[in-house]
Amino acid sequence: MGANLFGMSILKIVLVVFEALLALNLLIFVHELGHFLAARWRGLKVERFAIWFGKPIWSKKINGVEYALGWIPAGGYVSLPQMATMEVIEGKTDAAGESLPNVSPLDKILVAFAGPLFSFLLAVAFALVVWQVGKPTNRVDQEPRIGWVIPGGPAAKAGLRPGDLIVAVDGHPVNSFGAQTEDSVIWRIITSGGTNIALTYVRHQETNTVAVVPTKRKTKWYERKALRQISIESCTDALIGSVLSNSPAARAGLKPGDEIVAVNGEKIYSISAVEQAKESMTNRNAQPITLTVRRGDDTFTSSLLAERPISPTNAPPMFGIAWLQKNEHQLTYPSPWEQITVSANQIFSTVGAIISKHTEIGPQQLGGAVMIIRAYTIFLQSEDGWRWVLWFSVLLNVNLALLNLLPLPVLDGGHILLSVIELVRRKAPSPKLLNVIQSTFAVLLITFMLWIAFYDIGDWIRSGGGRGPAQPVVFAPPH
Repeated sequence: MGANLFGMSILKIVLVVFEALLALNLLIFVHELGHFLAARWRGLKVERFAIWFGKPIWSKKINGVEYALGWIPAGGYVSLPQMATMEVIEGKTDAAGESLPNVSPLDKILVAFAGPLFSFLLAVAFALVVWQVGKPTNRVDQEPRIGWVIPGGPAAKAGLRPGDLIVAVDGHPVNSFGAQTEDSVIWRIITSGGTNIALTYVRHQETNTVAVVPTKRKTKWYERKALRQISIESCTDALIGSVLSNSPAARAGLKPGDEIVAVNGEKIYSISAVEQAKESMTNRNAQPITLTVRRGDDTFTSSLLAERPISPTNAPPMFGIAWLQKNEHQLTYPSPWEQITVSANQIFSTVGAIISKHTEIGPQQLGGAVMIIRAYTIFLQSEDGWRWVLWFSVLLNVNLALLNLLPLPVLDGGHILLSVIELVRRKAPSPKLLNVIQSTFAVLLITFMLWIAFYDIGDWIRSGGGRGPAQPVVFAPPH
């Protein structure tokens, strides 16, 4: 029975990852389809339409065009020998570019621009769907209120408390806690500069500003460099999902569905407040805490003292509470224009933070194909997963459109720049020189993508922990 369940679990994971790959490859396919159709429209020779890079692991020739699947799972390309080629990625073409009719710079620009255009149009299509079906929005994205302040951390030393509503960071107004937008608390903290961060907050209808000295956790050589943080957490409801038999929580009369709203008479804003109280009960002189519990329309108090279970034998004192993973999101219906604008602003903010001398964010913090697949995998396993996928696809397609327009060799923007230069000079660059430039940058791009994939894979493995199932917790029955 156990083996069958394990097998079913593995099969489910494989299917979800496969679905995530399909979602990613749809984005790549549509982008390359733009190049393909534009090339056919303008009369260019198309030799290969490939998804992924490297030597094909599958290919089929139809009407003179080779359709292929490469072995390097990142990106795709349409091989156009009359434009700048990349032999290191595409391989040698059947016909040399010099033996083919010349293509006007305007045609090259149209073909290069068609890829980003199709990505943008796909983003608009997804955005129209999201506008109708709704976008899941996390509660922590809605309110910049502190749920927990880690004792001894930078925020605690500055005097911040759970329940404080942050309204500005370094003078920049904020309206969300953890959303990946420039008006969120976390984003403003990690992109801040200087020794101190000025946090303006509201407590009991009074507004104050404090200076917080951020810290960074130490990282290993194989981990991404940590970013600035001030040791605060977002708000979470302390809802009980289950209570273990014979545990202190069971003897105190706590039940699934109960919500703990205060500890020792002080209102709490996060599960961490209860967990911190539990962790403080490791010494022999630990005193019980008084919990204020909401059950339906009733509120009552209950005394609780953590104790060690009989299994695992090395477990610390526990309450015997498993928290309910409450659905913490609601549906919003942003217009397509709002979705496109937010997505574009995220890209501009990220690129700006990377090239800025005042932040500690670097290219290492970017995510690649592995991160995208991981995100799709998480979304597909969550409630309203298909809505998350639709919204994320808007963001990715806007990313794909804008980043490909950067004026760098290999990218579409590089092709456009070379064509503009050719238009001005009225002379095409040497095909051999172009091939060297394109191939060199292609190698650099693939190396960069593999470097990012190294960190993406490491993050994925560490998030899963690589651990087996947890040992059941068992408390001693009453004497």
